[in-house]
Amino acid sequence: MGAITEAFKNEYGDTLTQLVQQKDTRLRGTVMVDMDFTGEAKYYNQLGETAVIARTTRNQSTPVIDPSHDKRKVVGTDYIHAYLLDATDELSMAVNPQTGYISSQARAFARNTDKVIYTALLGNAYSGKAGTTENAISQTVTAASGLTVDKLLETKLTLDLANVDPEEARYIVLTAYEIRDLLQTTEVKSSDYNTVKALAAGQTDSFCGFKFIVLPPTSVTNGIITRTSSINYCAAYVESGLMLAFKRDLQTRITEESTKNFSTQFWAAHTLGAVRLEEAKVVALNVTNAA
Repeated sequence: MGAITEAFKNEYGDTLTQLVQQKDTRLRGTVMVDMDFTGEAKYYNQLGETAVIARTTRNQSTPVIDPSHDKRKVVGTDYIHAYLLDATDELSMAVNPQTGYISSQARAFARNTDKVIYTALLGNAYSGKAGTTENAISQTVTAASGLTVDKLLETKLTLDLANVDPEEARYIVLTAYEIRDLLQTTEVKSSDYNTVKALAAGQTDSFCGFKFIVLPPTSVTNGIITRTSSINYCAAYVESGLMLAFKRDLQTRITEESTKNFSTQFWAAHTLGAVRLEEAKVVALNVTNAA
């Protein structure tokens, strides 16, 4: 990437063109969102399942069942970004960069939101009175030879056996590699192939009971889904399985910096955190495929 002086020449045209990048957050609308987050950390109280007891005799003593309580902890992290445009640079440029700078920042924060959500889906979640008890992901489906319809059905079965509400929308976050796997492993004559082909073409976003959300792997610039040794660490989940909490949604400022000879500063920040609320509602889907 060149320095700002690369934009000084007039032949660069009259607009700044955004390089290829993810434009919007793709995961924020698939999880629970809390906009009322204050303090260093926030706890979400949970009530476990219970069971009834049969009455077997007259005047039987009333059974007292202690409810099972727990809580999940979320911690907010500050994320910031700023561009600084020197006054002389702006005079020399053939374009007005302000709109492009603002757009670029918004896209970066959208990607960061997705990264925070993805990390919380598969990372440790903290519970207990002090929020220090680690809870690792407990449900994993391994697709050692690429993603197939059978592995999608196994993922669905994992959620079903965990008694996850079948009425709740289900999501799978994966990469373009998994879409390719499905196209390669599904027979052309089958109706599944036609559905996957429509999925790859962007004509539909759902298959096998899941809404598919495609994100780039970490093997590419600004990738989100972890890819190591040809394994993509994907995830299946339902909305109530994760909480995204904002102390501060995206804020932006455009100011003149008097200590920098009145250069224009484009500043942006957000403060957020995320936590997996329940292991039963998230499935790690580890897929091995070739690059």
